[in-house]
Amino acid sequence: MSPHPASPSFHVTRTLAEDATEAALRADVLHGLTGTPKTLPPKWFYDARGSELFERITTLPEYYPTRAEREILLARAPEIAAATGARTLVELGSGSSDKTRHLLDALPQLSAYVPVDVSESALRGAARTLLADYPALDLHALVADFTRELTLPATPGPRLVVFLGGTIGNLLPDERSAFLAAVRAMLSPGDFLLLGTDLVKDEAELVAAYDDASGVTAAFNKNVLSVMNRELHADFDPGAFEHVALWDARAEWIEMRLRSVRDQVVKIPAVDLVVDLAAGEEIRTEVSAKFRRTGVERELRSAGLELTHWWTDAAGRFGLSVSTVSG
Repeated sequence: MSPHPASPSFHVTRTLAEDATEAALRADVLHGLTGTPKTLPPKWFYDARGSELFERITTLPEYYPTRAEREILLARAPEIAAATGARTLVELGSGSSDKTRHLLDALPQLSAYVPVDVSESALRGAARTLLADYPALDLHALVADFTRELTLPATPGPRLVVFLGGTIGNLLPDERSAFLAAVRAMLSPGDFLLLGTDLVKDEAELVAAYDDASGVTAAFNKNVLSVMNRELHADFDPGAFEHVALWDARAEWIEMRLRSVRDQVVKIPAVDLVVDLAAGEEIRTEVSAKFRRTGVERELRSAGLELTHWWTDAAGRFGLSVSTVSG
């Protein structure tokens, strides 16, 4: 275990209103299911059941990203520590903070850890475990949406902002541009961004990772219907949809969709919406962009960030990069 400075503390700051999640779900459903094509953002997969299913997905033989990223973290954490000299670690979408431990162990000079997540219960659960294992680490948890403007607590620099899991691929190009610009705005000279990006590879390997033989990803995809049924009193029949995963070679991303197997009418009373779905009509539930180093470097540069380090796993499936403020 890494030695950390004394004076441990734990703070939780909420920047989301108590009803923000419900309001965002209503807005996303109204916007997405009245558009053409119909869409839903992937963040609504992750209720307790969805989070459990995703944890199962990460252990499936077809799903390589989690293993590939962990391989890089284990091998390169000391280099990341040496390159950044970080005294504060900020993790966007921290969840259980499981992978972060590789960095905590490699950063003996670390003073503070700032996990950011929309779920206060997830933050408090992770904090209990982390404080037991890192009793001298100051934790400043933020209950916040990392896709919106963030105000970070006053903690020592340099800061290392971490965005792992290839989650940036779930953002559309314009959203990625806005997100990276917002990250840049958080950083002071001498701060860094550690970014995980899934890489372009063979189509069959990509599709298999999102359409596993055991059907766990299909259940995960359909879980968004259960979320709407519970939270918005909708009457979706998950059995009336099939899971679809396909590779868009032009956009270089995977799309997950739910395809209606018959003509159906779905009522969503909480948002006063009736949705007509024809047999074969699809709802896009996730985009997962895949990257090349040149593209990552270009997008970072456009946001005012300069790529300084780049690593992949041994098979070249996943990329981890460090960047800092340009100029």
